Amino acid sequence: MLVVPANRWKADPTKLDFHPGHLRHLAPAGRLDIDSTGLLVLTQDGRIAKLLIGDETRVEKEYLVRVQYPGPGRLPDEALARLRHGLELDGHALRPARVSWQNEDQLRFVLREGRKRQIRRMCELVGLKVLGLKRVRIGSVALGQLPVGQWRYLGENERFV
Repeated sequence: MLVVPANRWKADPTKLDFHPGHLRHLAPAGRLDIDSTGLLVLTQDGRIAKLLIGDETRVEKEYLVRVQYPGPGRLPDEALARLRHGLELDGHALRPARVSWQNEDQLRFVLREGRKRQIRRMCELVGLKVLGLKRVRIGSVALGQLPVGQWRYLGENERFV
């Protein structure tokens, strides 16, 4: 229902013509939680899907996460260090992540894995409440100015690795 000509981003730089055949076997390569926003990749190529969501993926996914720390002051440095490396979910150690402050209430996460509700659960483990979560990049493909509810084709030079 999303990928129809009426929802195509008017500023799509590819200028490719839409063809209904492009919808055949189209499936999401990964997921976003219902209360998250941002970049979602749809593909017909199983190799791309496996590259992005397989257990051995090395493709980075970048998120901006608005958080609230209920304690006095700011999140302790030790808790930020645990977000980067040292947390476990469902009995499995998480891969190291890059986590840094974007501003006083927003963290930037760069992950190379994607367990169910991973960022929300990581934040909960260190006492943070997630107020908003947006995926802004997968590999070298950035969300950029693409509006919510619109889609575009990948450019000729865009790659996930």
